[in-house]
Amino acid sequence: MRKVIVISHITLDGVLQAMGGPEEDTSDGFAYGGWIAPYSDDMLGSVIRREMSLPFDLLIGRKTFDIWEPYWPRHADIWPGVNTATKYIASNTLTSSEWQPTVFLSGDIAEKVSQLKQQPGHDLHVYGSGNFLQTLFKHDLVDALWLKIYPLTLGAGKRLFAGGSIPAAFKVTASQVSPKGVIIVNYERDSAVTIGSQG
Repeated sequence: MRKVIVISHITLDGVLQAMGGPEEDTSDGFAYGGWIAPYSDDMLGSVIRREMSLPFDLLIGRKTFDIWEPYWPRHADIWPGVNTATKYIASNTLTSSEWQPTVFLSGDIAEKVSQLKQQPGHDLHVYGSGNFLQTLFKHDLVDALWLKIYPLTLGAGKRLFAGGSIPAAFKVTASQVSPKGVIIVNYERDSAVTIGSQG
């Protein structure tokens, strides 16, 4: 069974919008694009490169696809795997792209992703896709979260759990803190939430 793995850079208050640059996503007047830039260092770069080099297929939303489609084919030297990976795009309007191999998912997206997970193949890596993520969380389709948590708050912007979440327990499978204070932590689904009392 393939896993859906969310790979995300977030602030302490959960913002994931436009981490890469000022023009990446200015929707709703977001003015802090590129907020990860001051925190770059060798440790963080090494982790990101390792994740990028894993075998994977891509599962992203329409807005992230619109940003990536013109960019990555021209930057194959940086991330060759993203061009050869099968790209599954959640969109009810797009049906074709020159960036191949690409498959468009429409209609009941949650059911389509559930079916993808049952098929043989690489794990499905989700980057960006703030709106699409809410569908994945709502329908309990996320198996792991690979997070980079930055030591700042922005107070506005698209958030990782903007639409809420279902009750779920996770276990930490890897963690470290970069010299500039970024918490790098991988979580995998563990079990149902258990409750109890102190003392």
